[in-house]
Amino acid sequence: MRRFARRARVEGFRQLGDNARWVVQTAWRTHASLVVGLIAVTVAGGLIPAAAAVVMRKLINDAVEAAGQATQGLGPLLPWLVLSLGLTIAGAVTGLADRFLTQCFADEVDLDVNSQILEHAARLDVALFEDLRFQDTIHLAQRNTAKHVSQLLSSTLSFSRQLVQTVSLAAVLAAIEPWVIAAWIPFASAHTVFQWRLSQRLYLEEYGRAFKRRWSRYFVSLLTSRRSVAEVKLLALAPILIERFRSLMAEFRDQNRRIYQRAFVGDALFSALTSAAFFFMLAWVYRRFLQGTLPVGDVVVFGTVGLRLRGVLQSTVSAITGAMEHALYVSNLRDFLSIEPRIEPALGLTPTVTRGEIEFRDVTFTYPGADRPALVSVSFRVAPGETVALVGRNGAGKTTLVKLIARFYDPDSGSILLDRVDLRDLALDYLHRQMSFVFQNLGRYEATAADNIAYGDWQRLLQHRERVQRIAEYAGVGAMIEGMPQAYDTLLGRRFGEYDLSVGQWQQMAIARASARNATVLILDEPTSNLDAAAEYKLFQRFRQLAEGKTTILISQRFTTVSMADRIIVLDEGQVVETGAHRALLDKDGHYAALYYLQCKQMGFSPDES
Repeated sequence: MRRFARRARVEGFRQLGDNARWVVQTAWRTHASLVVGLIAVTVAGGLIPAAAAVVMRKLINDAVEAAGQATQGLGPLLPWLVLSLGLTIAGAVTGLADRFLTQCFADEVDLDVNSQILEHAARLDVALFEDLRFQDTIHLAQRNTAKHVSQLLSSTLSFSRQLVQTVSLAAVLAAIEPWVIAAWIPFASAHTVFQWRLSQRLYLEEYGRAFKRRWSRYFVSLLTSRRSVAEVKLLALAPILIERFRSLMAEFRDQNRRIYQRAFVGDALFSALTSAAFFFMLAWVYRRFLQGTLPVGDVVVFGTVGLRLRGVLQSTVSAITGAMEHALYVSNLRDFLSIEPRIEPALGLTPTVTRGEIEFRDVTFTYPGADRPALVSVSFRVAPGETVALVGRNGAGKTTLVKLIARFYDPDSGSILLDRVDLRDLALDYLHRQMSFVFQNLGRYEATAADNIAYGDWQRLLQHRERVQRIAEYAGVGAMIEGMPQAYDTLLGRRFGEYDLSVGQWQQMAIARASARNATVLILDEPTSNLDAAAEYKLFQRFRQLAEGKTTILISQRFTTVSMADRIIVLDEGQVVETGAHRALLDKDGHYAALYYLQCKQMGFSPDES
C-alpha cells in the first residue's frame, strides 16, 4: 500500500510537469508576447528581493564603518541609496506588471479554452451526448476549466518566482551562515509532499462528485426554471427538492471540512517548526555578533531576509501544491479534448445528384449500455419522393430508425443506403445537408422570429430577410409572425425577451425552419403532437406542398396524420411487422388495425368517421 502511494505521488509530479508543459506550449502558440512578459516579470520578481538584501547589507555595513570614521557626508553611501531606491521601485512595478499581465492572460485563456471546448463539442458525435457515461466527462471539462488553465500557468510562474527568490535569498543567508540551508530543507520537502497529498485527495473527492454535482444542478433547475416551476409549486415539491439538494451539499461540505482540518494542522505545524528553526538560527547569529565575528549589517539582513525566506518557503509550497491541484483539473480538459469523433465529417463521398432513395438492409442496432437491441434485422426501401409513415408503440424503434438515417449512430450490423450508397461512405456534412428534421424535442431558439426560420439554412438565409419571409408564407406562419409585436424582429423566448410562443406555435416555427432547408429528405418526428385539431388540419392542407419533391419519413401516433402517407411501416419491438397503405393494413386486420381501432375508441369516434 505504501509503495502504491509513493508511486501515485511520483505519477502526480509527472502529471504536473506534463500538464504545465502543455499549458505553456498552448499559451505560447496563441499569446507568445504575454508569456514572454510573464516570464520576464517572474525572473525579475524572483531576483529583486535578494538583490535588495545584498544592497541593504552593504549600505548598513558601510554606514557603520563611515560612522566609526566620523565621516559627515553621504558621498560613500549615495550610490547604494540610489541603487536601493531603484530596486524598490522596480519591485513595486514588477508586482503591478505581474498582476496586469496575469489578468490579461486569464481573459485570453477564458476566451480560448471555452471556445476550444465548444468547437470540440461541435465535432463530437450526437451519440456521445446521449451516452450517460459521457455526461460526467463533459461536466468536469466545463467546470471552471479556463480558470484552472490560467491558474496553472500562474501557479507555475509563481512557483518559479518563489523558487528563484528562495534560492537567491538562501544564498544571501548562506553567505552569512552556511548551514542555514540544511536547517530548512527537511521542513519544506515534507510540507510539499503533505500539501500534494491533500491536493490529490481534494481532487479525487471532486472527481467522484461529478454525478452528484449534476443531481444538485438538476434540483436547482427544477426550482428555478420557468418550464418546471409551476408544477413544482402545485405539487409542493420545493421542500423535498431543497432537502435533497441540502443533503448533497452537506455531504460535500463535510468531506471538504475534513480536508481543510488536515490542511490547517499541517500548515500550523509547518509554521511553528520553521519559526522555531528561524529564531534558533537568529539566536546563533546574535551570538556571533556579540562575539564580534559578524558585522551589524549582516545581523540586520539575516533577520530581515530570514523572515522573508520563511514566508517565501510557505508561498513556494503553496504555489507548487496549487499548481498540482490545477494540473489535475487541466487533465479533465485534456481528457475531453482527446475524445475523437467516430464519424469524421469531412471524409467520404459528396455526390452531385441526390434523389432521396433510402434503403435499410438487415439492420440491427443496440444503444450503448443497453441489454437488448433497439432494432433487429430491419429491411425496407423508401422510393425517391415517397412519403412513408413509421407506426408503432412507444419504444418500438421509430425514432431510432431516423437517428440511424441521420447517422447519429452506426448500425451494429447491416447497412443503410442513400441513393444506393452506404451512409458510411458519404461525407457527414453532405449527408446532413440532404436532410431536414422536425424533432420531438424541437429547437426553441432564443432569437428573432426571422432567425428561428433562417437557422434552417443560416448560411444562405441569415442575411436575406425577403427569402425568410417567402419561406414563412410558404410554411403558413407568415400571418402569425406579422401579428407579433416586432413582426420578424420579435425576440422569441422568455430567457432574454418578453414574448413567448405556445408549444404548438413553436412546432409550427420548427416546421417552417425545416422547410427552409433545401433538403432531399424530410423527417417529421411527431409533427402534430402539440397542435390542436384546427391547427393540425391547416398544417395538412399544406403537408403535400411542404413534402413535394422530397422523400418524407413521418413518425406519428395520430392515424389521421399517418393515413396521408403513401405507405406505412409498422414496427413492434424493433422489427418491421407490417407494411402497406392505410386501407390495405386495415383490411389485413393485423397489428396496425389493432392500434388504429384502439385509438378510435380512445378518441370517441367510430372508424368510419376517421
